[in-house]
Amino acid sequence: MGRAFEYRKARKFKRWGNMAKVFTRLGKEITMAAKTGGPDPALNSKLRLLMQNARTENMPKENVERAIKRAFEKDTTDYKEVVYEGYGPNGVAIVIEAATDNTQRTVANIRSYFNKYGGSLGTSGMLDFIFDRKCSFTVKEKENLDLENLELELIDYGVEEVFEDNDEIVIFADFQNFGAIQKYLEQNDFDILNFKFERIPNDVKNIPEDEREEIDKLLEKIEEDEDVTNVFHNME
Repeated sequence: MGRAFEYRKARKFKRWGNMAKVFTRLGKEITMAAKTGGPDPALNSKLRLLMQNARTENMPKENVERAIKRAFEKDTTDYKEVVYEGYGPNGVAIVIEAATDNTQRTVANIRSYFNKYGGSLGTSGMLDFIFDRKCSFTVKEKENLDLENLELELIDYGVEEVFEDNDEIVIFADFQNFGAIQKYLEQNDFDILNFKFERIPNDVKNIPEDEREEIDKLLEKIEEDEDVTNVFHNME
């Protein structure tokens, strides 16, 4: 098993605190995807996948429909995707992805969290050397599927790692290969359960247990922010 597998295993049980947070995050992403690529999932590949993510998370159908409709309402909130980067206590690198209708509010909030817990908010791109951008797909395992043959075939599409996780197959690849892999999976009738864009650290920091408390407090505070969609760090 490679680095992607270990990363996924470490994050597997770390989920959003409640379903309301999950639905809010997905709702924003669905609205943005519909606004960019149109409301028809047959013609909008990202929207199609986000709707599948919503089903996997048991998001009510009416919530999904409302999020799509919101993209075309006259007074709809215009969300913007932004990324913030900084260092927490003990030099732990932190990348934050957010979807916000007010960047001034969001950056002020994020900066206040770093300041309160002994960290510092930095500049965009400063942590690119620590995190590799990846995409991942989770698909249902097919009957009589040969995983080794699948991996060999997917190498041509830029896939770096394929592994089983219970009755599911997880596929990791570079971020830029997302579209080609989605097309392959759909054309070959794989049931895509969800997809994610990940930032996997290539350099992890081993922090002693007695020094982790302030870092955990900072990460928890960031994740609670309603504008934040994802938080990545390089603490082992």
